[in-house]
Amino acid sequence: MSTLVRNNVAGYQMPALLYPTSALEPVIGHTTIELHYGKHMQAYVDNLNRLAHGSEYEGMSLREIVQQAPEGPLLDNAGQVLNHALYFEQFTPLTEANNHPGGTLMSAIRFDFGNFETMKQKIQDACSALFGSGWVWLSQDERGKLEIIRCHNGDNPLRLNRKPLLGIDVWEHAYYLDYQNRRAEHVKRLWDIIDWEMVESRLDL
Repeated sequence: MSTLVRNNVAGYQMPALLYPTSALEPVIGHTTIELHYGKHMQAYVDNLNRLAHGSEYEGMSLREIVQQAPEGPLLDNAGQVLNHALYFEQFTPLTEANNHPGGTLMSAIRFDFGNFETMKQKIQDACSALFGSGWVWLSQDERGKLEIIRCHNGDNPLRLNRKPLLGIDVWEHAYYLDYQNRRAEHVKRLWDIIDWEMVESRLDL
């Protein structure tokens, strides 16, 4: 689960990055990680602490805020903190060319999509079709069925009573330094660095 923790004194904290900033190259460059994680995500955390302070949401878990807060700046920033915590946690340094899930997750993918390649293509298509900034999620509904959900801006499947499993960030800051406007190419390369064990750990079994 997400390494983002709640500290009663210091507020919401940045999660620890589980790998060096250069570890995901050439799929994601170290400068992109430094800016995306170190600047963009840090700004969302700082804004969340400022907006939550003194409000009825102060002291709530991040997921509770995302599930309960009305639309507005607090939700926008809480959503982006949660999204990015899950996002950076789901990657692992490139170790094999044919990276794919196994075990329970692969069984669920085959049951709900037919095969892994079909699921990948559906996610890639959803990323290409999402207009503007946002996220595409592989999620799980309350019955255990896997779904692909497009979310604008900082939205999260929790708002739809779905559990987020795998998130693809299609905001330009996630890929522009490495791929310019080639969003589809960026998404295709991400499959090489997904930590499928981490994604599977998020399943409700």
